[in-house]
Amino acid sequence: MKIMVAVKRVIDYAVKIRVKADKSGVETQNVKMSMNPFCEIALEEALRIKEAGLASEVVAVTMGPKQSIDTLRTGLAMGADRGIHVEATGDLFPLAVAKLFKALVEIEKPGLIILGKQAIDNDCNQTGQMVAGLLGWPQGTFASKVVLDKEKQEVMVDREVDGGLETVCLNLPAVITTDLRLNQPRYATLPNIMKAKSKPVKKYTPEELNVAMKSDLEVVEVTEPPKRKAGVLVSSVDELIDKLKNEAHVI
Repeated sequence: MKIMVAVKRVIDYAVKIRVKADKSGVETQNVKMSMNPFCEIALEEALRIKEAGLASEVVAVTMGPKQSIDTLRTGLAMGADRGIHVEATGDLFPLAVAKLFKALVEIEKPGLIILGKQAIDNDCNQTGQMVAGLLGWPQGTFASKVVLDKEKQEVMVDREVDGGLETVCLNLPAVITTDLRLNQPRYATLPNIMKAKSKPVKKYTPEELNVAMKSDLEVVEVTEPPKRKAGVLVSSVDELIDKLKNEAHVI
């Protein structure tokens, strides 16, 4: 069985985000970029499934500008067998990504697709669900545990929901999106980083996949959140209750 994993290039989680002067987006020039943390978790889970003998190949897929190849190489260094890069310029919104993924699935014929539940740059949390919808495949989102049964051709997924955990049983092929508590991603070792340079990477364009890259969303303005006001010290419980009631209006 082949597993396809989405890996996205995003601004590193430790970088302080700066809004552009024209408020059209966030500044990405001369900013450290890395793989989306949720994508790292998705790739780690795919690698563990392969190491358990339940999959034959792990294919990492990224979409974006030429620089996205660096993120793909990181995925190959972690252990993916080969990569696919759909080179596209401009903003990629979830529906366009899902359509590109659907086209790749028709070419690659994977038995399982694993994505991070969301990217830390836009927090959309939509791509995995849209991929499943376009393909007509069952989906297990926000996965905190994945158990694959190769003989029965099904996968058990523990989902993190507001009320606790929900367990769903999906027939393969299926789509899974990963939550933070699913696993701890491995680090790429120096030997594997060197090996990754020789692993194959197939390149596509949206035109080759017959996907029109029209934008279905428009970013009107990007602004920083308002600065938090300084707190105040109160001298008694009565004063605290008074402020909560008459100033904050929360009780």
